[in-house]
Amino acid sequence: MQAVRTPAVAGSFYPADPAELRETVSRLLSAAAPGAPPKALIAPHAGYVYSGPIAASVFRRLEGAAFSRVVLLGPSHFTHLHGVALPGAMAMRTPLGDVPVEDCPLPYNPRAHSLEHALEVVLPFLQATLRPFVLVPLAVGEAQPEEVGAVLERLWGGPETLIVVSSDLSHYLSYADAQRADAASAKEILALGQLRRGDACGAAPVNGLLAEARRRVLRAELVDLRNSGDTAGDKDRVVGYGAFAFYERPT
Repeated sequence: MQAVRTPAVAGSFYPADPAELRETVSRLLSAAAPGAPPKALIAPHAGYVYSGPIAASVFRRLEGAAFSRVVLLGPSHFTHLHGVALPGAMAMRTPLGDVPVEDCPLPYNPRAHSLEHALEVVLPFLQATLRPFVLVPLAVGEAQPEEVGAVLERLWGGPETLIVVSSDLSHYLSYADAQRADAASAKEILALGQLRRGDACGAAPVNGLLAEARRRVLRAELVDLRNSGDTAGDKDRVVGYGAFAFYERPT
């Protein structure tokens, strides 16, 4: 097992300088509205200039929350993977510091994590909003919703545990087509349904969360839904971003 999984996209997806990164995340969070801390959330993972405002809209709700453990799932973009895998590291590093990784009885696949941005990009938001926490970082490859849901059931924990799924939505559609596609995906997420593979790069982890959310009868809330044409890109080929919060119902 390696000691630390070092950053792969610092300086490209987000600032590599700690002070600049801290200021950037703080500015994005300050522009978002506060809200009740969710038990689980979905947030995008593109470069901050594109998806940062959408991610901040849901991460702002974590400020003041007492989570001390985060289960973080995202797609494996670069490595073919079956099921889920930990990085095989004792900590994950960003310019804001190291986050300790919880030792879990799950497979390791360092290769699936070494160049992967999906988990890394959301870590600074967690570091900025939560007190020190331990992390269960899972790359998700080919996996059925029930398979990922079963992993989440094992790791769900209590009020100390936050579940985070990192995923963008549609990719490289025109602005109008992306709006239609992402609205349909948002409707499916809010209904605790199921996304198709092409609806989101993180369809596998999203569907796993939705399966477990159905089982636990969670309530889903749409926090933000935009695309790169709304933030920093042109409108010819855009990437969609959604932020969703999931709440446990009172018993």
